Amino acid sequence: MREAAGKTAAELARENEELRYRLEEAEELIEAVRTGAVDALAIQSPEGPRIFTLEGADHGYRTLIEQMNEGALLLSDDGTILYGNACLASWLGRALEEVIGGKLDAFIPLDFHGYWQTLLGSAWDEGKGKGELPLRSQDGSLRPLSLSMNMLTFHETPVLAVIATDLSAQQAVKAIQARVTEQNAVIARKNEELTRQQQARQAIERVAAEASRMLEGIPQIAWTTDAHGVTTYLNHRWFDFTGAGSFVDLGSQWQEHIFPADAEPSNARWAECLRTGQAFEIEYRFRNHAGEYRWMLGRALPSRNERGEIVQWIGTFTDIHEHKLALERIDQAQRELQVNNEQLTRANVDLDNFIYTASHDLKAPISNIEGLLQALLLELPAHTAQEAEQVPQILRMMQASVDRFKRTIEHLTEVTKLQKEHGSTAATVDLKRLIHEVRLDLQPLVQAAEATVDISVGTCPTISFSEKNLRSIIYNLLSNALKYRSPERPPRVRVSCAVEAGYAVLRVEDNGLGLNLKHDGKKLFAMFQRLHDHVEGTGIGLYMVKKIVENAGGRIEVASQMGVGSTFSVYFRR
Repeated sequence: MREAAGKTAAELARENEELRYRLEEAEELIEAVRTGAVDALAIQSPEGPRIFTLEGADHGYRTLIEQMNEGALLLSDDGTILYGNACLASWLGRALEEVIGGKLDAFIPLDFHGYWQTLLGSAWDEGKGKGELPLRSQDGSLRPLSLSMNMLTFHETPVLAVIATDLSAQQAVKAIQARVTEQNAVIARKNEELTRQQQARQAIERVAAEASRMLEGIPQIAWTTDAHGVTTYLNHRWFDFTGAGSFVDLGSQWQEHIFPADAEPSNARWAECLRTGQAFEIEYRFRNHAGEYRWMLGRALPSRNERGEIVQWIGTFTDIHEHKLALERIDQAQRELQVNNEQLTRANVDLDNFIYTASHDLKAPISNIEGLLQALLLELPAHTAQEAEQVPQILRMMQASVDRFKRTIEHLTEVTKLQKEHGSTAATVDLKRLIHEVRLDLQPLVQAAEATVDISVGTCPTISFSEKNLRSIIYNLLSNALKYRSPERPPRVRVSCAVEAGYAVLRVEDNGLGLNLKHDGKKLFAMFQRLHDHVEGTGIGLYMVKKIVENAGGRIEVASQMGVGSTFSVYFRR
């Protein structure tokens, strides 16, 4: 009959026999441990207590290991210390019973835990391993160790045998060797430095001799000082200039011959250059052998060694007396010119004020004359037919003269306003809109002339300028293009804009009468100058355009050919 677990009585009997056999083995092992024939260690694990034993037959080997000057230990697969010798316990500063049974991790600094786990896993996987890491003693000190690990089997239980070698002595030896190497390197560097210094001194002596020959051959006064500014050399040009004897101390030569007022700023500048290493340059006066003070340009540069240290200064004095006098004459002329300009500016202001006042004061008399002419026309008695025809004609001529006079006064007023508006505030102006507005203002003239006006300003749709002044420019150029048209062809005017080298260039091109620029170019932009008499005008428009543009920092140019047409180009700063 089957039991509840499904086993037969025979199978249960065999299991009981096996359990009895194991119990007998355990009793024998306990007896051996009790009598000292076998060393054993019980380790608590998740599966229950585990017993690790070392048989007494290995007593000779254990004696050898205990007497070693190196640490020896056995580790389980989870890093538990199954065995450790006295040397290891002494390194850790603990009793042997405190070491055995614990985890080796407890004696390893936290920074090395990751490395130790990697090293331990590799040793178990490969059956052996080597590495270096420190163990912490009870007093907190660290001992660097070299670990050699091999996997062994005791009673069918795998363990990891570890031999630990103290690296402290080796590190001390390496430190001593490093210090010896460093000291040898210092000695070698000092020897090299002494050699370089000797070579440098020889090189300096050679260079000094060569420099002395060169400095004696230049036309300027030449001098040298040491790194602290003490004079070490003056060439013969100095003694020829001053007439001083070569027996005089070099260090006092400058102070004896420099102009007294120049001594303090010169010394201050020289001290600053010595402190900073900057190039020395100054103008001062020195007394020559005739007792006259002449202007000199003093310059000096520091000479440095291969380490960048200043070893001396090399300088020159260059006679600039005549040049200095010429500069003073130029400066005096500039001051006089400035005074003259200020006088001219005041004269221009006075002239503008006079023109403005005169034009304003003349308006009332002209208006009175115009009114008297009208009154005179009403009061004149009837005369003969011939006289009746002449009187109105004369009155019309007088009225025309009065009208021209009034327009001239208005233009003079505009000119004075233009002068006063110099530097008016600029604004961003829609160029296409403004041209269309001016074209509408000139529409009667466009229709009368049957003209075609093309507008192409897409390249620069806006211009930063005073809108009122820009309107005046466009109005004058466009009206001139229509008024001075050729009778041989329908007028065609093209207004365009382009960006060129930092300028917005507005061009008004026509196919009108054209101009002889070689003959009339200088009069073209002058005030009250007219080159064609068949069209009514005062000759003020182009003058005002040029003045407006130049006041804003721009310019106007014209290209023209007689009988072909003209192109006016106005350059506005962007």
